[in-house]
Amino acid sequence: MISASGLAKSYTVRRGRERMQVDAVSDATFEVAEGEIVSFLGPNGAGKTTTLRMLTTLTPPSSGSARVAGQDIVDRPREVRRQIGYVSQSGSAGGFAKAGDEIVDRALLYGLDAATATRRARALLERLDLPDVWTRVPRSLSGGQRRRLDLVMGLVHQPRLLFLDEPTAGLDPQARANLWGHIRELREEYGMTVFLTTHYLDEADMLSDRVIVFDHGRVVTADTPGALKDRISGDLVEVEVADPEQVDAAVRVVEKAAADKPAVTGLRIAGRVHRSGTVLPGLTRELDAAGVELVSLEVRRPTLDDVFLTLTGRSLRDAR
Repeated sequence: MISASGLAKSYTVRRGRERMQVDAVSDATFEVAEGEIVSFLGPNGAGKTTTLRMLTTLTPPSSGSARVAGQDIVDRPREVRRQIGYVSQSGSAGGFAKAGDEIVDRALLYGLDAATATRRARALLERLDLPDVWTRVPRSLSGGQRRRLDLVMGLVHQPRLLFLDEPTAGLDPQARANLWGHIRELREEYGMTVFLTTHYLDEADMLSDRVIVFDHGRVVTADTPGALKDRISGDLVEVEVADPEQVDAAVRVVEKAAADKPAVTGLRIAGRVHRSGTVLPGLTRELDAAGVELVSLEVRRPTLDDVFLTLTGRSLRDAR
């Protein structure tokens, strides 16, 4: 559904009297299969939105190539646009026209007749729990309602491929969960491919078939969330001791079981452990034998933030 090779975008900016070239995207190379939900994961400023704008033909690439829905984004942009839906960060709906009119006008641009556009629009609004917004202006809606309205506008022409740029940014957790429930259901019903940018780790982890890790304008890696996390060496075991004088003894015990050198933060000792379910009983016995009084012992599976940290040397949470 998407095939990008060496896609790049540079801008010339003026700083004082000098002109400088800034590479927003330097190498976007990846594939997206039909029917997948793929998350484009990276910090703000990584080039995610610029990549989306190239793939949706809104911005021409400086170099490289891409085919979307079987069409070249440079040579056949009109054909690309007919087959995709796009929901930008800033939203699709205006502030003053009625929501129903906004949706129908969007559908007419794709060649639908007014009757078909109205029927589809009302059906989608009902499906996304927005049955009463037809005559309301978008600026009167809540954040969650507006994002669902944006989704309706991106879906009314029934695209094969839906691009979503930070679709849940600024929404509370409940609104995010509701929106994603709707996206999953619509993907199943229409057989759509969904390609989205996000910096929400839990969102990418739980909802994506695959994740593309993107940083500094280039693809770092791509795989399923599970496979990416499996690359991290072991579960993270965190031990908190009661007495500062017991920290050194606890470190020695954890070090025997850990796959790497434990990290110490105050009274907490953390290390990666292979097969934690097998190791933990022996670890707790050794800590007890060493006279270490535990406040807590926690085991955490690797997260996508751990993956990002391992691949780039920084936490995605810190890189926003």
